[in-house]
Amino acid sequence: MSTKSDTRTLAYVLRRTNYGEADRILNLLTPEGKISAMARGVRKEKSKLASNIEMFCLIDLNVHEGKGNLAVVTSAKSLKFYQNIITDYARLNLASVILKKANAASDVNSKELFDIVDQALSALNEKQSLELVETWFWFNFAKVNGEQINLYRDTDGEKLKEDCRYFWDVAESALRPAENGEIGASEIKLMRLMLSSKLALVSRVRDIGPVLGSISYIAKALNKL
Repeated sequence: MSTKSDTRTLAYVLRRTNYGEADRILNLLTPEGKISAMARGVRKEKSKLASNIEMFCLIDLNVHEGKGNLAVVTSAKSLKFYQNIITDYARLNLASVILKKANAASDVNSKELFDIVDQALSALNEKQSLELVETWFWFNFAKVNGEQINLYRDTDGEKLKEDCRYFWDVAESALRPAENGEIGASEIKLMRLMLSSKLALVSRVRDIGPVLGSISYIAKALNKL
């Protein structure tokens, strides 16, 4: 966050904890980093902050940073409320997992983490394919966390070939040649696209379903899921 005492930023609430009779402590993800902030009186019936600092909501936030580790929310405005997430159990479950993982992530590029969370939540709200959002997010979450994936050379150091089949070697984080492997040229191209492009662009790829089914487990394995 900025060294200034008052900071304005975009934010997502990662976690909230009731404190005292009416306050709430928020774990927030911003493009500049993760912060903890106190929302004073937010649980009071007439609080102006309450409706603007909900989960699954993109917030325009102002905080005052004091001497301690806990900032204080001075104002907040909801920019986007993801209604379609909270009314669909499967989307709500995936969104909750995404926020939980983002909250636990440490030593990562905050801007990149904020960006992939923002894209994933937006896509879930827009009712994009759950499998697509989940697979794209896990590939990119692994990347943000520094997990290297080799999509250009196999486990023997040879360049990947379009006419060869492979299977995923978890220990090597690379593809191993296998005559009956489920990974081929289409799957490799899609994984490369996921790691280099925004989710909105990937969602435009036609007939993506069968290919997704062959690579989703790799995205999860990279995150030890």
